Parts: sequence; structure tokens; C-alpha cells
Amino acid sequence: MSTATETQHRTGGEHPAAQAPAGSAARLLRRWWPAAALLVLALAPFSALPLPGLLDGPLGSPGSLQLLATCLLFGALATGYDLLLGRTGLLSFGHALYFAAGSYATNMFLLEAGLPFAVSALLGVCCGIALALVLGSVSLRVTGIGFSMVTLAFAQAGSILVSRNPGGLTGGEEGRAAPAELLPSGLVGIENTANLYWLALGYLVLTLAVVHRAVNSPTGRVWEGIKENERRVEVLGLKPYGFKLTAFVLAGALAALGGLVHLLITGGSTPQTTTSDFTLSLLVMVVLGGSGTRWGPMAGGILYTWADHRLGDLAGSGAVAGLPAVLRVPLSQPLFLLGVLFVAVVHLLPGGLARLPSRLRGARRTPAAESSRDGESRKENGRP
Repeated sequence: MSTATETQHRTGGEHPAAQAPAGSAARLLRRWWPAAALLVLALAPFSALPLPGLLDGPLGSPGSLQLLATCLLFGALATGYDLLLGRTGLLSFGHALYFAAGSYATNMFLLEAGLPFAVSALLGVCCGIALALVLGSVSLRVTGIGFSMVTLAFAQAGSILVSRNPGGLTGGEEGRAAPAELLPSGLVGIENTANLYWLALGYLVLTLAVVHRAVNSPTGRVWEGIKENERRVEVLGLKPYGFKLTAFVLAGALAALGGLVHLLITGGSTPQTTTSDFTLSLLVMVVLGGSGTRWGPMAGGILYTWADHRLGDLAGSGAVAGLPAVLRVPLSQPLFLLGVLFVAVVHLLPGGLARLPSRLRGARRTPAAESSRDGESRKENGRP
């Protein structure tokens, strides 16, 4: 039997040339699906497609676009946070501070200094970057659990400071709204919800591009080395502190920019964004999607945010209210439902949502491989 015939039998009777177009199509799909997904997302405001169960109204309705904009915002924020957790191995509990700094600082420059929005936004993001630089330079003097505890202490201090409302600058527990007349007219009002959606989409694309470029740079390879074995990086003559501070400041800058986008989407600054619980939510998003992967944190952030909103509606619905107490009490708590979802995904999908495609491909290959081995075994034993 010739080599070509043997190969044909192994592949189920198909010549390799016949499989080439399928392989090329798969490679083409893997290469261009992000551009196709971006195009679909960009055109979403023009669609009236109903998605019952997923959204309350048509895809392009203001309520749906508001929810989608929030999902995209937190998908980007989780992607930036993964620069610390998944790429450099730094577990920070204070990432919310830089997000809140971008929002509160911009708001204060608008309200107190009376500066134009563009100037206030630039100064607000710069304040977030400066805060990340200062706190990062202190926190990174220690490693491991010590680093995590220092960032947690800074987060608690920042949250308390905001809630105390020093000088009436933060609004205390009520937060502080930004008057509509001080914001760009194209980003205010229900009729401009599509613009806010596109703003959130632009922030997501920018974050993905920056993170991808940084991770694939020489600095990104050093981050990977630090995550695997920091001592080995030191032996190679490199100083991990500077590289870790770079990751910390870059993640803080992306978070501060996200705080600015959040200010525009919600129309104000809220103290909930300053708490360590907020950072814990980011941690859950990253783990849910897949830490250290390209698309996982984004997927985790989008899914978590959508579930947070939709499960809250489910918990307060009449369907849950009519259940027996043993079911009604837990199901009326959105955090309980989110916790069950998180445990289920972590248990059923180790590595997060990003590992799902490879696990599905592996599951498809396994039956085929077993069938091939059975066939070869029968031939060796002289059986048909």
C-alpha cells in the first residue's frame, strides 16, 4: 500500500488536499473574527433586533445600549486589571482607587475649578496616573501577600476619605452628579445614548490594543518572567521593581480613563467605585473569563456585569416572589445568584471562559481518536 493511500485511510478516506480548504477557512475565521465582532458591535445602535431574556428591549433601544455600554466598560476595566493579576502576578486590592480618581478628579475640576470638560478630563486622568505612580512605588516595596495587604489598606483609606466628604468635594455617601450643562452636549440625554455606547466601545478597543501591544513587547516578556519566577529575573541582571511599577502605572492609567468613561455614562461619581469590594468584583471578572488570556478578562467582565444587572431584575420579579420561602429567600439575593454562577463556571470550566473553545475542540477530537485507535486495533488482530 502506498504512502498516499495509507494517509487517505488514516484521515477517513479524504486526501489532505481536500482538507486544506477547511483548514484555511478555520485559520481565516480565527484571524478575522475580532474585526467582524467589532463591526457587529459598532452597528448595534442601528438594530431593532429583539433579544428576549438577554435585554429588556430591542438591541438599539436606549435601555439596552446603556446596559451594553456598561458591560463594555467593565470588560475593558477587567482587561486592564489583568495586566497586574494575569500578566505580572500582582494581586492588588486597590485598583478601584485609580478608577475612582479618574471620575472624582474630573468631576471636581468641572465643578470646583470651572474648567472646560476637555481640560478637566485630561487633568482627571493625569491625577489617576499620578496616584498609581505614588501608591505603586510604595506598595511594590513589598511582595506577595504583603503587597496585597498594602493595596487593601490604601483602598480602605481612599474609601473612607471619599465617604467623609472633605470640604464637600466628594458628596459623601450620595456621590456627586455632574451637571449636564458642564458635559459635552453629544454625550447627554437619552437621545445620545448611542454616542455613549460608542464611547464605551472605543475605550474597550483602546484598552485591548494597549494591553496586547504591552504584553507582546520586551517589557511584557519580562512581566511573564516575573510572574513565573521573580528571582530568576533578578539573576538575569534585571530589576523587577521597575517593570512591576510600569505594569502598575499602565493598569492605573487605563483604570483612570475608565473612570472618566463611567462618569459620562452614569452622569456622576459614586462612592461604590472606591471600595475594595469593587476591586474584588474585578478579580471575579478576570477569574471568570480566564486570567492571563487575551480575550478572557473582557468576556468575564461583560458576562459578570450583564448577569449583575439581569439577575437583579430576576431577583425582584414576581416569578421569584411567588416561590416557597426556601427558594424565594436565596433567589431574591442577586449576590447569591452571582456566586452560584461563579462557582459553576470555575468548577465546570477550569481556566475560565477563554478555555471553552479549546475544551470543545478537545472533546470533538477525543471520540475521533478513540475510533481511529479501535480501527487500527481491529486491523492488527485481523478483524474487519
